[in-house]
Formats: sequence, C-alpha cells, structure tokens
Amino acid sequence: MSNFHVDRLIDLIIHNEVTPAVNQVETHPFCQQSQSAKFMQENNVQIESWGPFAEGRNDLFQNEVLVSIAGKYKRSVAQVVLRWLIQREVVVIPKSVHKERIIENFNVFDFELSQADMEQIATLDTKQSVFFSHNDPEIVKWIGTRKLDI
Repeated sequence: MSNFHVDRLIDLIIHNEVTPAVNQVETHPFCQQSQSAKFMQENNVQIESWGPFAEGRNDLFQNEVLVSIAGKYKRSVAQVVLRWLIQREVVVIPKSVHKERIIENFNVFDFELSQADMEQIATLDTKQSVFFSHNDPEIVKWIGTRKLDI
C-alpha cells in the first residue's frame, strides 16, 4: 500500500483478514515519519520510503548537517541518507537512471552512522511533507482521480 496514515492503516487492519505487508510513505530527513514507523512496526507493517532524497527539496544535498556527516564518513549525502534510513529499518529503493549513482546508492552497507549522527539527522525533521498534505481532501481527490501513464 502507499500513503496510508496510521488512522487509515489501523482501520484497514481491523476490518480485514490480511494485514498489509508494506506501507510506502514519504520518508526522508525532513519528513521522518518516526511515530508512523513505530506504529507500523508494532502492527507488523514494513515501512518503505518513497522520496528518500526529498527530490532534492529543502536543499537536501547541500544541507549543512548532512554535508558535514557525509564528510566525516567520506561518503556522499545520498549515501548518508540511505544509510540513515536503513539503520532506522526503513526499506528504501532509490530511483536513478545514472549508472554511477546506482553504484553509489548500493555502496552503503560497509559503514554505519554513529548514534550521535543519527540524532543529529533527527533534528532536521519538520514533521510535514515537502510535497503536499495527504490530509487535504482536495489533494487526496486529485491523487485519486488522476490518470496514470502506463
């Protein structure tokens, strides 16, 4: 499933025989979904990140905190963000069409962020989407009625 907030998710869990396996929600340093992730874990639903790099919004790739941490580990900001998500047990499948970035994105399993660095990244959380509100009925209607190019 995708974009189910905890109130909708628990409603679905309670009223169906099968609990969803995965809920893909916007998750990145500026919208960390910490409480939602905890709720999903407690209800055996795996959180998966969509937009792990926030599509570069809020100057993610130039963010002072992330750039500093990346320098400390001799890694890219993208690698730090992916490692941070993995350490939070968030499934992440970053999108790229560039071979170099695909290789870079995969090379995140040979280092670990310290607890202090994890906590520093936690301070970046604005607790809101950098894209749009899933609680806005007009946005939900727009998402639900747009046609997909398949």
